[in-house]
Amino acid sequence: MNRRGVSAIALGAVSSLALVGAGAGGHVSAAQATKGGVVVVAEAPQSAPDWFFPVLSSSGYASYNTEIIFLMYRPLIYLSPTNQVDYGRSLVSKISVNSSGTVYTLTLSHKYRWSNGRPISAQDVVFTWDLIKDASTLHNAPWAYGPAGSGGVPTDWSSVTAHGSNTVVVKLKSPANPQWFIHNGLSQIYPVPKSVWDKYPNNPIRELNMIKSVANSPTNALYDVVDGPFKFQSMVPDQYWDLVPNPKFGGHKATISKLVFQYETSSASEFVGLRDGTISVGYLPPSMWASRKDLPNDVMSSSYLFGMNYMVPNLSPKAPDHVGQIFSNLYVRQALQMGIDEPAIVKSLYHGAGVVTDGPIPPTPKTAFYDPALSKLPYPFNPARGKKLLEAHGWRDVGGVMTKNGEKIEFTLLYSSGSTTETSMVELLKSDWAREGIDVNLQSEPISEVLATASQSDANKWQMVYWGGGWTYQLDYYPTGGDLFKAGAGENMGGYDSPTMNRLIQATYDPGTPAQIQARMDAYQVYAAKNLPVLWMPWFPMGYARVSGFNEHAKNVHGTVRYFNPTTDKPLANYWTVSS
Repeated sequence: MNRRGVSAIALGAVSSLALVGAGAGGHVSAAQATKGGVVVVAEAPQSAPDWFFPVLSSSGYASYNTEIIFLMYRPLIYLSPTNQVDYGRSLVSKISVNSSGTVYTLTLSHKYRWSNGRPISAQDVVFTWDLIKDASTLHNAPWAYGPAGSGGVPTDWSSVTAHGSNTVVVKLKSPANPQWFIHNGLSQIYPVPKSVWDKYPNNPIRELNMIKSVANSPTNALYDVVDGPFKFQSMVPDQYWDLVPNPKFGGHKATISKLVFQYETSSASEFVGLRDGTISVGYLPPSMWASRKDLPNDVMSSSYLFGMNYMVPNLSPKAPDHVGQIFSNLYVRQALQMGIDEPAIVKSLYHGAGVVTDGPIPPTPKTAFYDPALSKLPYPFNPARGKKLLEAHGWRDVGGVMTKNGEKIEFTLLYSSGSTTETSMVELLKSDWAREGIDVNLQSEPISEVLATASQSDANKWQMVYWGGGWTYQLDYYPTGGDLFKAGAGENMGGYDSPTMNRLIQATYDPGTPAQIQARMDAYQVYAAKNLPVLWMPWFPMGYARVSGFNEHAKNVHGTVRYFNPTTDKPLANYWTVSS
């Protein structure tokens, strides 16, 4: 790629679990490895994959969907563990960029083909982009595109056109940092075969409705043609989802005979599966730390992904009981942040694992993005100070609840069920916030319901939400925050709207010198730390399926590469082997 006048910030690699065997150094010889074998992977508690089409809806934009999609469909841009474009694994063999960073010419590779033998074409790429654009812009679209706002989608894109069958030209409306656009924009496209999916040409609403009708039906014949290492085989809702190797895959072919994603009702039931050997790959929740000795046939490890943890207040005026207007006051969010005892959460609930955070870029794992100025928390835990702050703005303690002009600071915190640690955490928050005169009602739902409920399209149905998994930088690999905190962004579920934040985020998209780029990133994260678009929580090691905790895998499951690509947080299951 030709870059003129722009220098990308080097992205730090994220540590992750490597699947290793019981032998010295974890090496498994070819003689030990067995061709075939079934690997059973535990899903997060009460998380059921429900959207299998590679263009993700806002309600289906979750890791339990993207991990399976990644195994079935190849991304246009494949990012390496060090966050660089790997052209050997991408659907493009090269990208040429003009001097202003407004025109990107993509040459498709001939390495990968559809499983029916047809080549992946420029027309497939354009068709997929048109679906993204339609789901992002049409006012009567039956579903909204989940990552809208990240990578300039769709407003910064001017056109996507096919020049013959092997070349795609993407034009932007204004100059951009090419590294930002390739990482956060082009990487969103997972092409689908136009010849299979284009059922209603020139009728985008009907096409989107058709996709919605089969999005949760991966056994439909439409999904037979894929270009990833696996194909879908069978499923029983809320039980399991089976994948088998794609024999036509153009990269490293899987040797295991089947990959099973298994539904889990709770962390406790998942632990039983690990202990009994019915689960090959899973996670150990912090609440079960003392029981790790009961898994002698497993290997435990920890990994920090590149991301952060937070809970979301609903800032919309449509939020129930006027809570949106209350949360919209910065001093209220500051008081709430002062009521979060991050050090105690790390020590008591996560056994010392985890780091205290106060912004969108964590201190761990180390990256070039983190601003050391944020090593000192702007709003450290101090309930007494938080209560005084509320009193300074006219609130008074009436029966234990802060009250002003007939309004009370009381709300319902919706959190994901199935995790003892998460329940203990929200109970601690409720207790500490009560010391400030803030009354919290706790309500739990399965994580899929939590994520489906918490949106601005249904802003009148919730007040504050915490799903426990935080945010890892996938699709926004260049961590500018545009998908999260820019007004109207797809993942700005709280409805946060700050002209200053919009301006600071926009600046991170612009070309510049390395010093200019880093200064813009610093300004963005410092403002986010102080203005609190969300409430910051500790960042924890992530077990499989983004469950806070520790990774577990059976000793007979091995891999020649990392289990996760630490940049994309996707399983590299086509490299796994099973030994006898």
